[in-house]
Amino acid sequence: MSGVPDAAIAACPDYEPETCRTALQQVLAPFGGLAWVKPGMRIAVKANLVSAMKPERAATTHPMLLRVLTEALVRRGASVVVGDSPGGTYAAGHLNAVYRACGLAAVEEAGGTLNRNFAQREADLPDARVAKHITYTAYLDDADAIISFSKLKSHGMLALSAATKNLFGAIPGTIKPEYHYRYPDPMDFAGMLIDLNEHFRPRLYLVDAVVAMEGNGPTAGTPRPFGALLAGTNPHRIDLLCASLIGLKPENVPTLRAAAERGLTPLDPAQLCVAGDAAAFACPDFRIVQHGTGTDFGARGGAFGRLLGKTAALALRTRPGLKRALCVGCGVCRDVCPAHAITIENGRAHIDRGRCIHCFCCQEFCPRGAMQVHRTVIARIAGHL
Repeated sequence: MSGVPDAAIAACPDYEPETCRTALQQVLAPFGGLAWVKPGMRIAVKANLVSAMKPERAATTHPMLLRVLTEALVRRGASVVVGDSPGGTYAAGHLNAVYRACGLAAVEEAGGTLNRNFAQREADLPDARVAKHITYTAYLDDADAIISFSKLKSHGMLALSAATKNLFGAIPGTIKPEYHYRYPDPMDFAGMLIDLNEHFRPRLYLVDAVVAMEGNGPTAGTPRPFGALLAGTNPHRIDLLCASLIGLKPENVPTLRAAAERGLTPLDPAQLCVAGDAAAFACPDFRIVQHGTGTDFGARGGAFGRLLGKTAALALRTRPGLKRALCVGCGVCRDVCPAHAITIENGRAHIDRGRCIHCFCCQEFCPRGAMQVHRTVIARIAGHL
């Protein structure tokens, strides 16, 4: 292979320290390793710490991978801070609980620090397509370079959560529902995520796919051994590789469609230049959330065609639903719902379908996994067409 690949993939069958070190070295080799890191550099590692969940739940970036990356950066003379802004209050009490649950003492043991700068800043993004103004976590400004380290998961709203989606963690936790409310359409939300990636421009993207999450991701799914570590400098091309490996049609992934419209990635995985034996990791029976056929029903036919397209899109749309046996009426879903569509009645959550905007905030932030992705009858039928 000549030149720099679009993405790289390396075997990482478990989270043992030496296994992770070897995999990290192999997956970074096609990009020159970490030779770009110079002594004195300040590196921010943006992990996926979506909630206070133990590593074995497969919802967050595994602490061993964060540890070995931190070790490698510190050896090159860099200072390292690992952070994220999960759902909830962006403050010490909440974040410290998340750090503990996610096992991030491992980062400090490796010579890194955990972000405890909870300041927020605002920025205008004049070149953005969707998010022209953002509020974001200030610690990212203190870094000379950002490394995004995401987790491979299915996702209720976007079908796939990996490299591109990880930058949503730059938005403070309590403001995230506002962004869901502002961009309820999956394509608009995807466009906002691309704007974030274009603004922050991480120097490197890594994806923890050693144990992925299938089914009702990004928090209520099931761990799925996958055995891989991925890397690259273009998040959309990494995501295209991820989608192809788990059997997702790229046209059914809003972030990939939006990125392709901007010329940031092809939609055909065959056009990717990949370092490593990607075919060895193909997982066609990976359980994903189908989002319809990806067909633009309203592309032709004038006003009637557009009306028909909107009707079809609504019929095929997935929606959040409650698994009553898991709900304890804690009220987290109610508190994060940007549309105020959830109430707690008789000790259980109740969704007002008339208000629901299908943003899946309730599913993403539910601590017990009681809010799950449901498909309408029509969507289930369409998934077999």
